[in-house]
Amino acid sequence: MPGPGATFFQALGQELRCLPFIAEDLGLITDDVLLLRDQFRMPGSRILQFAYDGHADNPHLPHNFVTNTVAYTATHDHPPTREWYEQLPDSQRQNLCSYLKRGLANSVEAAPALIELAWLSRAALTIAPLQDILNLGVGARMNLPGRTDGNWRWRFTEQMVSATPFEWLRDLTERSIRCASTTSNAFGQPTRKAAHVCERIVHNRPNSGKGPSCVPS
Repeated sequence: MPGPGATFFQALGQELRCLPFIAEDLGLITDDVLLLRDQFRMPGSRILQFAYDGHADNPHLPHNFVTNTVAYTATHDHPPTREWYEQLPDSQRQNLCSYLKRGLANSVEAAPALIELAWLSRAALTIAPLQDILNLGVGARMNLPGRTDGNWRWRFTEQMVSATPFEWLRDLTERSIRCASTTSNAFGQPTRKAAHVCERIVHNRPNSGKGPSCVPS
């Protein structure tokens, strides 16, 4: 059954004054959905675990990102990146290493590599599951689509959230100019604070019939 389309988002825009949504434009997506996403300037989703099929035009490869994108290493529906890498076919492992321009010694290096790819990309926003930040593997998956039991049971413990992985993430966030306290880039050149990084996603009030769009910073 067709949805309400543009009418729905126009009504929301008039009430909310912005559209704080991320489009989950994954899987089989038709052209009219893409047109609706772009009409209202909602950022699309890109998943780095989907990127290494060997096709240079794969939209999940960072060099194919547009700025108005939210880049994920993985989502709640995917295995942690460490587990994903362990299950990855050899050909896709080779594609990943070719893209990184370096080898990975083992699965322990996979999640940091994908987080770095996401953070250094042009995507306006980046997200990594806590399991990837903590570099967890088998046993830490949150959800397996289609499974009727055993989902959404993973929990982190106080011992897991030590300073070490977050110190690394902070350093990467500063280096990639995504930190609110960052005032210069890796070359010492002044730049806007990353608190304004969401300006890279188009923000506008309702006008010209195109509909408003914003992502909360």
